[in-house]
Amino acid sequence: MELSKIIVSFFVLHFLLFQSPIYAAPGNSNIFREYIGAEFNNVKFSDVPIHSGVEFHFILSFAIDYTMSSSSPSPTNGQFNVFWDTDNLTPSAVSAIKNQHSNVKVALSLGGDSVGGSSAYFNPSSVDSWVSNAVSSLTDIIKQYNLDGIDIDYEHFQADPNTFAECIGKLITTLKNNGVISFASIAPYDDDEVQSHYKALWKSYSQVIDYVNFQFYAYDKGTTVSQFMDYFSTQRSNYEGGRILASFGTDGSGGLSPENGFFTACSDLKSKGELVGIFVWSADDSKSNGFKYEKQSQALLAISH
Repeated sequence: MELSKIIVSFFVLHFLLFQSPIYAAPGNSNIFREYIGAEFNNVKFSDVPIHSGVEFHFILSFAIDYTMSSSSPSPTNGQFNVFWDTDNLTPSAVSAIKNQHSNVKVALSLGGDSVGGSSAYFNPSSVDSWVSNAVSSLTDIIKQYNLDGIDIDYEHFQADPNTFAECIGKLITTLKNNGVISFASIAPYDDDEVQSHYKALWKSYSQVIDYVNFQFYAYDKGTTVSQFMDYFSTQRSNYEGGRILASFGTDGSGGLSPENGFFTACSDLKSKGELVGIFVWSADDSKSNGFKYEKQSQALLAISH
């Protein structure tokens, strides 16, 4: 009798572990995301081709918790300011593009690589004070611009991984609970310090993170299709259960380029049911080539799954 109970318990446990939605692969979807505004190339939302068959996210780059001083910006402990091209990417421009295209949402990205020519550091005074300031200042910006979500793209840190996890996790949770945002993403890349911070965040708060904008273009230039597939598999393991997007850069940086087989890799991922979406860095850089690869990405995503 006891043995049969043990066997039944084992099968119940096995079912819960392996049939739970938490462990299910995200599957294919049609999300296309693009960073915009960081390089002040006078790019407008209306310049970028938008396919009606995708869910399109513009990501304004960047809001940074630094002072606006042109000579020497300094950290503000969570009091965010807008550092993107506000001449072209205005609140009225956000409203216009969303009114014109029902499939468009607009988010803002936090942090980025640099501010005023120096590294932009995540540098909180304390978890509670940073979160309080961040919730307040970002709520104001998000409401002013009629935005839908946030992206986390800190790349330099003057705080340990646990502090980063608590600050960002509580920020996202609070903004969602307050109805200020409907989605959140993170944008790590393959660097030990960066990964230690984002994996700590993922471990504690993956349930409030909707997308992983993994910066595959931060890998070496000349990445091959097979290398990319290996990298993608590795990051799916690092961010288990996450919606990992494929990505490329149009700034000539690195990773697997469209010319070298990016879309071959995406077609392979799609055939496996692993192409959640594609994101691009960045619209500012793509303007000069007429957004050729944005069109190709969206056409691929729009094909029925």
